[in-house]
Amino acid sequence: MNYFKFTLLIFIIALVSISCKKELRPYKIEKNSAASGLKYAKGFEIQHFKDYKKVIIKAPYKGAKETFEFILRTSKTTVKNEINIPINSIVVTSTTHIPFIELLNEQEKIVGFPNTNFISSPKTRKLIDDNKLKELGHPENINTETLVALNPDVVIGFSLTSNNKMFNIIEQIGIPVILNGDWLEETPLGRAEWIKFYGVLFNKEKEADSIFNSIEKNYLEAVKIAKKSKEKPTLLAGGLFKDVWYLPAGDSFEATFLRDANVNYLWNEFKGKGSLALNIESVFEKGKNASIWISPSFHESLKELEETNAIYSQFKAFQTQNIYSYMKTKGATGGIIYFELSPTRPDFVLKDLIKIAHPELLKDYEFTFYKKLN
Repeated sequence: MNYFKFTLLIFIIALVSISCKKELRPYKIEKNSAASGLKYAKGFEIQHFKDYKKVIIKAPYKGAKETFEFILRTSKTTVKNEINIPINSIVVTSTTHIPFIELLNEQEKIVGFPNTNFISSPKTRKLIDDNKLKELGHPENINTETLVALNPDVVIGFSLTSNNKMFNIIEQIGIPVILNGDWLEETPLGRAEWIKFYGVLFNKEKEADSIFNSIEKNYLEAVKIAKKSKEKPTLLAGGLFKDVWYLPAGDSFEATFLRDANVNYLWNEFKGKGSLALNIESVFEKGKNASIWISPSFHESLKELEETNAIYSQFKAFQTQNIYSYMKTKGATGGIIYFELSPTRPDFVLKDLIKIAHPELLKDYEFTFYKKLN
């Protein structure tokens, strides 16, 4: 599978994950714990007790019926499922994990990553170039010899199902695996709030709270700006991949972005938290007169779109040249910044969408992720 098809697959299924099963040491449960302080995220919880903290991962993959609990201690521990904090070394397995760690200024503690070519961030790429961040091979077949040599305090995984042999092997080696379920959050701010998960691992909860509060403030201010427009342009999203047109379902976080940007997303009433998989005929019938078309797969020009499939040129958005792609910026090795950074900075995504739909409201704003196709 080539790079772009791989990345599109990630986009369609919403950024992959991995599963693990741990046994907890019996410990005395304190009756009273401090509230986790989460406003939007539903996939994890942080509990504070007198002598330790507990992270509970509620939904690391679709259909998860069990939770995964980890005890975090500032005092030395060697017990399974107990982790010393602040952690001093970490392996992450999705590029979406990296911006959270960078915002906390802890990127130098990332010691390994599977397929480092996917990483675009200049800060983390420098660590790769300086041989401080090691290549771990394919995400589903991590080089365990290299991993053992690195001996990270924790591996942050991601998985589509409960069955992931790779992570089971890593756990058997004795390295804790925590599954990150941020990709299953139903709202953009829910995904961004996972910075608090990293904050507790690095013992930087106050910093994580402050960063999130700033992102939340920017996002909510952008929502207010969008509401000033009396016009709600109709919008089409997505594109064809192997004869199937994928676009956001009405309950997905992508659809939330579009509602918050004050647009009339034509598939808003279609239930579902992931992607809709439709045939091109039904999409054309419903979306042919849409004013705006965003995220047309990986096409970078109108000519390329038309050459791929002649029906594209029959859409009104094509004829009025009102099509936008999230491929404005790429990393040094070809990674698309949107996939890496957008979960962390939903405020940037929303402002991009407002600029597309209501350019008069953000006259001086420059796109972060999107660009208009010519």
